[in-house]
Amino acid sequence: MAINYHVLGQSNPTGGTLTAAYTVPAATQTIVSTIAICNQAATATTFTIAVQVNGASLSASQYVNYQTPLPGNDTVTLTIGMTLNAGDVISVQTPSTTVSFNIFGSEIS
Repeated sequence: MAINYHVLGQSNPTGGTLTAAYTVPAATQTIVSTIAICNQAATATTFTIAVQVNGASLSASQYVNYQTPLPGNDTVTLTIGMTLNAGDVISVQTPSTTVSFNIFGSEIS
């Protein structure tokens, strides 16, 4: 069993589009330790994070955050301890093009 600690995914999604930021590779389990959401604009906005189990179509039960407020020129850091299996997808969305998502954790294979 190998454990790799690293940046799992980074995304700067197109405004208003739900975007896959990280997909757990085949034969791998993942522990997401932290998600950092950074607003590079002075204007406040919102962000959404969903976990689509095994890449399932989006449904209301999959939201971790939904239209959560994000102040201008600020970063929100979620220390989350999320466990994921192969094929699970973390998707992100924001109405702004000035928000970036960084996902940190460990892959176990």
